[in-house]
Amino acid sequence: MEKVVNMSHWRRKLVLWMIMVVQLSLFLSVSSTEIHARKLLKDNDINTNDVRLHISDRQVIIDNGLVEVTIENPSGYLIGIKYKEMENVLERRNHNSNRGYWDIVWDDDAYDKLETKHVEVITQTNDIVELSFTKTWNSKNHGKTLPLNIQKRYIVRRGISGVYMYGIFERQEDFPEAHMYQIRIAFKLKEDKFRFMAISDTIQRVMPQSEDRIKGYSKPLDFKEAVLLTNPSNPDLKGEVDDKYQYSTENKDNKLNGWISDYDAVGFWIMTPSNEFRTGGPHKQDLTSHVGPTALSMFVSTHYTGTEIDTFYKEGEGWKKVFGPVLIYLNSASSKDDDHRKILWDDAKRQLSEEIESWPYNFTRSEDFPHSQQRGQVNGQLLVQDRYMDKQLMQAKSAFVGLAAPGEVDSWQKEGKGYQFWTQTDKIGRFNIKNVRPGVYNLYAWIHGFIGSYKLDLNITIQPENKIELGTLIYDPPRNGPTLWEIGIPDRTAAEFFIPEPYPQYVNSITNDGADKFRQYGLWDRYSNIYRDSDLVYTVGASNYSKDWFFAHVPRKTGDDRYRPTTWQIKYNLQDVNNRGTYTLQMAIAAASFAEVEVRFNDPNSDRPHFTTRRIGYDNAVPRHGIHGLYRLYSIEVPEYRFRKGNNTIYLTQTRSDNPFEAVMYDYIRLEGPNSLV
Repeated sequence: MEKVVNMSHWRRKLVLWMIMVVQLSLFLSVSSTEIHARKLLKDNDINTNDVRLHISDRQVIIDNGLVEVTIENPSGYLIGIKYKEMENVLERRNHNSNRGYWDIVWDDDAYDKLETKHVEVITQTNDIVELSFTKTWNSKNHGKTLPLNIQKRYIVRRGISGVYMYGIFERQEDFPEAHMYQIRIAFKLKEDKFRFMAISDTIQRVMPQSEDRIKGYSKPLDFKEAVLLTNPSNPDLKGEVDDKYQYSTENKDNKLNGWISDYDAVGFWIMTPSNEFRTGGPHKQDLTSHVGPTALSMFVSTHYTGTEIDTFYKEGEGWKKVFGPVLIYLNSASSKDDDHRKILWDDAKRQLSEEIESWPYNFTRSEDFPHSQQRGQVNGQLLVQDRYMDKQLMQAKSAFVGLAAPGEVDSWQKEGKGYQFWTQTDKIGRFNIKNVRPGVYNLYAWIHGFIGSYKLDLNITIQPENKIELGTLIYDPPRNGPTLWEIGIPDRTAAEFFIPEPYPQYVNSITNDGADKFRQYGLWDRYSNIYRDSDLVYTVGASNYSKDWFFAHVPRKTGDDRYRPTTWQIKYNLQDVNNRGTYTLQMAIAAASFAEVEVRFNDPNSDRPHFTTRRIGYDNAVPRHGIHGLYRLYSIEVPEYRFRKGNNTIYLTQTRSDNPFEAVMYDYIRLEGPNSLV
């Protein structure tokens, strides 16, 4: 009996030993990055300090034990953020109005930093403090100040190492008309600390300093934003180009950007968990961070759209909108860790995921920001019908589907005042648009691989907690006949076309990644090097659009500051010509800036083109290193007598040539034969 007991005792010990081995192996399998990320979380979790508020005549201080936020009273300027051993992550040498601030560019390039007159405590508990800095517009200041009622909100919460910011802006019906071209929040960080910028997994780098961009340290290039670093403070950057537009990104990807102080191993991050308050839809591009060090939260701008985006507010037009909240988040690691940059970036992405999961926030205390139970959703399925591609209905895989203000097809690209809500469909075209604010919307969509855009001819009214089931929707993309040939991919960008290598003397090393190659400086002038004496000729069946179709139809340089229009040729063969029908040239434009495309068939010298776009576009995508701007589609009907059996040529002439940036980018071109379906 005694022997049996001892065996049981040793078995228990063996089991316990095996459990310890498994636990140890699991611990060892955790990466160092995960350990540090968990340590960052633990540092926040163990901080149980109450949120404290102190208001004086000159400033307001909110402190939660992790960050101490100082706001000038009553202007509402963010003048200090104390974090860890850093007394202020913002540049203290700057004026109070030039550290953390909102600004709006309005009529005739007037500039308003939204200085407020009053402060109000909205919420004050041990867990959260919310403040509102306000100003009401006075008609006595007509023509002098922006006609806008302003609320700038700040929120500090227990256990969160950061500050939430949002704005509530209102125009009453009797306010005078005004343009508001740009709305943003800007942060100027300590220049002697924050040198490393990160805006994506691939675009991260040590940045130049502000002084590196001035005369004597750099050479101005073709526009004021771009300089060649000739004598920078960091010699490793010598010979590189710096241009803030090289760091632009699309709204759908612009969720996280910021800076790292390597010496302190501290990160400063702007987190945008939703795009509902941004304008122009998911693909509108905008600025992120740039030399300063400057970090931006962009809400409204004319970048990559020009003034075609609607930023004009008429007298008699009431308007109110909430921008944000966004989170200004700070984190830290050990400066002894060689990979502290990755640790900080990964932790920032982790925090962003939490913010996205928590959207819409339930801790805001403004009736103008509805919580989740005050919102609705729209569900449905999108299919595609193109009988020339498939006799069966096709699933709209990964299509972009969204709700925006009522308008025409694709009007969401130029919509600059309301809210937009976008999602992507699954593999069979199903979509679920969640957390939609109450209001009246149209439903829009576009599908990779198909030209044109979808719009449901129905106003959709969202009310709190309602769930709208739209059922199956069918998109019939523009199509008049079978495809005879095509160039490119219908994806609303020129990314699939030939993007040349940059000039060796004009390289920015972090945009060398294949997906960002188009952001290199000076690519437009490479056309004149490649096509010195004649223009591009593309032969259907022999040419390859990824090698032989230049990404932008630009003028050709003929001398110092002199350019000439360019005519591209598309050569193709028709085995026969249908004399009983009409052909169609589908020409999709991905970007246009002060450009005009004339189209001729088989006669390059005809005085009048068969078709012209006339002058189009203000998006300036070429010099701002964008691969697209606003999307346009032209369905050009062509009578059969324009064609001949055998060899044919289409001539595309970009007529404008006052400067190298008057250009178009093509998305996709397709020639269709006459309708052959009964």
